[in-house]
Amino acid sequence: MNIDQSQFLRWVLVETSHPGNVGSAARALKTMGFHDLRLVNPKTQDTTTQAEAIALASGAADVLETATVSGSLEDAVPNCSLVLGLTSRDREFGPPALDWEAARALISETVANQGQVAIVFGTERTGLENEHLALCTHRVWLNANPDYPSLNLAQALMVCAYTLRETFENGTQTTLTSADITNGVDFADPTAVAAMLEHWREGLEAIGYLDPAHPKKLMPRFQALFARSRLRKEEIDLLRGIAKQMLLRK
Repeated sequence: MNIDQSQFLRWVLVETSHPGNVGSAARALKTMGFHDLRLVNPKTQDTTTQAEAIALASGAADVLETATVSGSLEDAVPNCSLVLGLTSRDREFGPPALDWEAARALISETVANQGQVAIVFGTERTGLENEHLALCTHRVWLNANPDYPSLNLAQALMVCAYTLRETFENGTQTTLTSADITNGVDFADPTAVAAMLEHWREGLEAIGYLDPAHPKKLMPRFQALFARSRLRKEEIDLLRGIAKQMLLRK
């Protein structure tokens, strides 16, 4: 790597059950030249200090020791303009979907513009839930066997880390079929979008457009709409201004 692209990358594991997978993930990251490991609400308390985690981390104990632990995904991805949720499951609603090859090009472009990127992996048993994908800018899948696309958590992370290292080292450019890449655009991070959506929910209730007793799928549809739009920071301010006016009509 010509520059330290790793400083712009966060590897986020959500609600992991097994300390061994955390240790294996740390080893995979260090082997591929990455280091920023973030854990969200792991099921095992003090998971990074468990004997199994330390043993499977092998020589990557430093990655374990510096791993941060958050109580929610929202706390792990602030200031990230690109948040990729790895899951093979299609969703009725949610962020735009990309294969990993296209995602690597998007990561490379974001890092080149010194934007922060989070790559998010779900639980070993069920993967990412819809509430987690709501904080992602894209849903990403690996091109695996369609009849059996399930990968062990540490295996999936290693595949991503290895191929992403190749992308950085070789300067690989992949053509996207969408307008996802825009140089220099100041995109809003998903936490700002989530806060705006909550503001809109309150505003829509205030003007009687959203019935809180029977919300149906209105907010998930708005969420999917705004996710496809990749909102800029100034657009968040505009939309929150509209929500404020809706609340004033209450």
